[in-house]
Amino acid sequence: MGATLRALRALMLLAGFYLLGVVLLALLVCADFLLFRYAPSALAAKLALVSVLLAIPLVRGLFMLRAPEDEEPAGLPVTEADEPRLWHTVRELAAEVGTRVPSRIALTADVNAAVGERARLLGLLPGPRSLHLGVPLLQGLNEAQLRAVLAHELGHYSHADTRLTPLTVRGRAQILRTIGHFEERADRTAARERARQEEKNAKATAKGKKTREVDTGHAGITYRVMAAIYIAYAKLYFRATLAGSRRQEYAADAAAARIAGRDATASALREIPVLDAAFGFYMDSYATLGSDSGLLPPRGEVFGGFGRMLDARRLELAGLHAKLPTQPSSPYDSHPPIADRVRRIETLPADDRTDRAKGTALALLADPERTLTALEDAVLTEEVRRLRRVDDWPELLDGAMTKGLASLSTPLHRALAFYTKDTPTLPALLKIIDDGQLWQLARRLPLSEEAAGARGRAFREFVRPVLHDSLCSMVLAELTARSLVRWEFSWERPAAPHLLPAPDGTTTDLDAAVEAAVADTPDTGMLRTLLTHHD
Repeated sequence: MGATLRALRALMLLAGFYLLGVVLLALLVCADFLLFRYAPSALAAKLALVSVLLAIPLVRGLFMLRAPEDEEPAGLPVTEADEPRLWHTVRELAAEVGTRVPSRIALTADVNAAVGERARLLGLLPGPRSLHLGVPLLQGLNEAQLRAVLAHELGHYSHADTRLTPLTVRGRAQILRTIGHFEERADRTAARERARQEEKNAKATAKGKKTREVDTGHAGITYRVMAAIYIAYAKLYFRATLAGSRRQEYAADAAAARIAGRDATASALREIPVLDAAFGFYMDSYATLGSDSGLLPPRGEVFGGFGRMLDARRLELAGLHAKLPTQPSSPYDSHPPIADRVRRIETLPADDRTDRAKGTALALLADPERTLTALEDAVLTEEVRRLRRVDDWPELLDGAMTKGLASLSTPLHRALAFYTKDTPTLPALLKIIDDGQLWQLARRLPLSEEAAGARGRAFREFVRPVLHDSLCSMVLAELTARSLVRWEFSWERPAAPHLLPAPDGTTTDLDAAVEAAVADTPDTGMLRTLLTHHD
């Protein structure tokens, strides 16, 4: 389907939204006319008020003609002088695709590449183009794979995909806003009805009368019916536009395979979901490790550390490449399933381009360290940038563990506070264990129905894992507060605590000491020795 026909389809779908609103308004007007003509005046007035309330969201949707402003993702704009190799690669690929070069390239901090265009006249006339390229892709892909990704994105330009995006987005936004208005009004009506019924029940309770169960199922029903009509049209709209969007993705994949090679394109598609999952893990487990403690990784390492983690976990990540998503992320996802896209590419004839551009994609940047540092300034909020920078990753880990363990609140902490009616501390817990009250305390833990009904050894086996983990955390918190634990930082595995030896050179096995304290016959001797040796 050509650009003109696709623009016409998008325009007709958008016009359908406004036509639906006009038809619904006309039906409301006709209903009011018939009510005032044939129904009692009091009833007609009440129902006319309902019609007016229903018409307000309709009118608001019809007159929201302005499309939402495009929000540029936070990123670091780079000129040809900043990154000559990257710009040269983009120019070379644009020439092979047969399309204009983007006028702007910006580096972002996500696992994504995207193109955009500020087109005019409903997408029929071209406009300024932009390319957004995620630095995590540069860290995780080789140069051949990155060329495939760039060729795919530039392929969207050649089919005028980017020009028609604003028109499609406008229609989606209008429909979703109108649905949101109806649902908001339905929720407000239900909340008022709930408050009315709860107030009535409170008065009944005060008088000693029987109360009724609060039921708001009927409240806001007219708004929800109107929302359902628009939801049905939204499904039609999304499915009509998404079918075309998915065809565009297949066409862009074919362009990438033709230009960058079949194998490079397929391997890039396999790599991207793995990189996306790895980057999410990295941000949660490393980059934001010290955020609660007011700490930030060293300069340039907020995103630079991702490359180090990838290098350390290559073998672990390699096994994930075969597990491709076989379904779209939602029924309205504009991208087909990755597995289907890879299958289509791998059925193409071999092109003998398996050895081209094997170097890391990050090498396309003139100075990767400088760029990673500048990216932090471009995408991190001012609040985050004000956090204290540590000198290295081990310092970040020590600070995070010290703060995290100091504010620890395990199930055992909460049970101990409830049991003693006092602040939960390790000395208080050890005293309870020595007094033979551990299993009575364990009854205050959150228990499943099966555990709560167990007795004797069966009960102890149910609660022992929780007791062991919580007690171990309490001991580590105590030792960390005394600076008697060294935390081992690793890119390959979780952080591991190492207890410093006692002054006499002896060491204690923390796990064995905790196991003894939660045994059937608890013994805190090893734990007390561990604490008193250092004293």
